[in-house]
Amino acid sequence: MKTERRHDIDWLRVIAIALLLIYHIAIIFQPWAMFIAFIRSDELLTALWQPMTMLNVWRIPILFYVSGMGVYFAMRKRTSLALLKERARRILVPFLFGFVAITPLHMFVFQDYYNIGLSYYPHMGHLWFLGNIFVYVLICLPVFYVVKNNKVSRFAAVFNKLIKNPFGLLSVNLLFVAEALWLQPNPFSMYAETLHGFVLGFIAFLLGFLFMNSGNVFWKTIAQWKWAYLVLAVILYTIRSQMPAAEGLPYITVIEMNSWIFSIFGFCHQYLNKPSKLLSYLSTAAYPVYIIHMIVMYLAAKFILPFHFPAILSFVLITVVTFAGCYLIYEFIIRRVFWLRPLFGLKLKPAKLERNSEEHIVVHAD
Repeated sequence: MKTERRHDIDWLRVIAIALLLIYHIAIIFQPWAMFIAFIRSDELLTALWQPMTMLNVWRIPILFYVSGMGVYFAMRKRTSLALLKERARRILVPFLFGFVAITPLHMFVFQDYYNIGLSYYPHMGHLWFLGNIFVYVLICLPVFYVVKNNKVSRFAAVFNKLIKNPFGLLSVNLLFVAEALWLQPNPFSMYAETLHGFVLGFIAFLLGFLFMNSGNVFWKTIAQWKWAYLVLAVILYTIRSQMPAAEGLPYITVIEMNSWIFSIFGFCHQYLNKPSKLLSYLSTAAYPVYIIHMIVMYLAAKFILPFHFPAILSFVLITVVTFAGCYLIYEFIIRRVFWLRPLFGLKLKPAKLERNSEEHIVVHAD
């Protein structure tokens, strides 16, 4: 069965992972960094947080959407059991390995930097996202089955009719508003290891799957209305940034979140849905880089911050070293050592960078 290539979704995942790295580096230069076990710079760069607050409301939810879309592709050629085995190999194995062997490493660096006694501390850390995704797959297996076998055609017809309309598409915000009113997250962007992050992620994951199942209906709507969604997102972000009280109004934050996401989907669909060798490489590298980036970033901060450079220079240096270090570790170790590959979600045998590679299609959504 031939799977339609969606290069724009691949690019979305690559871009989202890159922004995640930059976001985490920005935390180093905030006064509260140590409260969440980040190394903190003595030279702060608080102005950097203003654009980060814009990213904060959509950077994680868009990955949940993309993950649901990726599962749609994965299940088209698999039975439910085969899908579960494939997701366990791609998600659960790296999650468990990272829990015991990756996340403790950056905690060692943190402890050493602050002269805290070294102790082994296995934890989810930034890999909480993978744990959530695997649980979503388990929960949604019955949904995947009935959708794949066209047993909910009436629901699909109603859903497709709803999202044909730009305002109908925005009606999905009601699900997220209900979640926020129920759990009352404070702040809204506290996704990691929280019930709020789990429920919000589940909604976005399932919607991503349903959007892909709609065929071209979703993509036509966002392509046509991408500028309107972008303007709405900018307006709501401006309100939220200028009126602190607006942060506590879930409908403002939720509509802003999805307006950013729908506009980004629309622009990527129009301009980035094309193949390239660079994309083939990056879409495969993004997952291992996501797994290792924290240890590389902590090491970069450990060696650069003691020089007390101006904050902006330190930020640039840590960013360059983190991206370069992640590339070198991926390219010369993870990618080439065959027994390491499965631990980072890659196939045991190195995949050729072919345009029709299944790894290129599926891994992007993990």
